[in-house]
Amino acid sequence: MPNYEGSLDAVFHALADRTRREIVERLISGPLSVSQLARPLEMSLPAVMQHLQVLEACALVRSEKTGRVRTCHIEPAGLRSAEDWIGRQRTDWEHRLDRLGDHLSEQEQERPREPAERGPTDRGSTP
Repeated sequence: MPNYEGSLDAVFHALADRTRREIVERLISGPLSVSQLARPLEMSLPAVMQHLQVLEACALVRSEKTGRVRTCHIEPAGLRSAEDWIGRQRTDWEHRLDRLGDHLSEQEQERPREPAERGPTDRGSTP
């Protein structure tokens, strides 16, 4: 896999997979060894390693090896890039929806009012 370090496309590609999202969620609580990450997943250790390689390639996760144990850590800066992009999109859409709401309110105020419908008249009274 090419190294997309820092690429927003690579971050979203990595997070598009449910297993990788689960790994990221678990690492947010703190560092874990590869075997600890693999334990609840229904896949082989090499398959978990492949998922970790994708997460490391886009700088969402980093790992370090001490002796025979590889420990994985979350990289907050990688998540921040996705969070910042989503935040900008949310802000843009909120502004657009606010402007649409203002426009619709103006249209409602400019529309001529129709006369109120007359209800049934009292038979005993004369107009």
